[in-house]
Amino acid sequence: MSVLGTLNGTAFTAFGQHVIWSDMIGNTIGLAALALGWRRSIWTWPAQLLSGVILVAAYASAHLSGGVGKQLLVIGVALWGWRQWQRGRQQAQDGSIAVRFAGWRERALLLGGTALGTAAVGTLFTLIPQLSWNPWPDAYIFVGTLAAMVAQARGLVEFWFAWLLVDVVGVPLAFSSGLAFSGLVYVVYLALVVWGMRDWWLRSRAAGPVLEGAAA
Repeated sequence: MSVLGTLNGTAFTAFGQHVIWSDMIGNTIGLAALALGWRRSIWTWPAQLLSGVILVAAYASAHLSGGVGKQLLVIGVALWGWRQWQRGRQQAQDGSIAVRFAGWRERALLLGGTALGTAAVGTLFTLIPQLSWNPWPDAYIFVGTLAAMVAQARGLVEFWFAWLLVDVVGVPLAFSSGLAFSGLVYVVYLALVVWGMRDWWLRSRAAGPVLEGAAA
């Protein structure tokens, strides 16, 4: 059996749901990546990269082209985010990445870009049904994930708010797509997002003001 065939094989069955290896392994690594992001560790990026590579197989098995595209996007943004954090333009005194709230201009760009991106991708998925059987939720998660990762790469506390909004749609979509482990992991994500949001919020206040755009 090929590596891809093994990854898309059933790991176990629980409550009538088949959990495949790629779904379980990829999301477990993704969970670790989120925890590393909470700790502001640069290892969050290679973890996200590896998670994205494995989850491509999971979404392909569920015929979610939007999910596959999202993971390919995750891989690309993870490489960019890794470079951003390596440059360390906003290092905290303890040598980790300093965090801050976005300025109003940055928030407008994130919100506007996310809204326009979701409209564009959702329209594309609607016009080409082969790309996604659930176009608008898929587009929302696709673009929302990109927005969250861009905010994380820039050390913005809004990163956590973006992930929270993605999870609200991601949980039911994963379960309805037969990716049970993804759905369970999204639930755990919610808890990590709340804790991570609190930690970054407190650290942003302790670090003092940082010039808008300093992480560019």
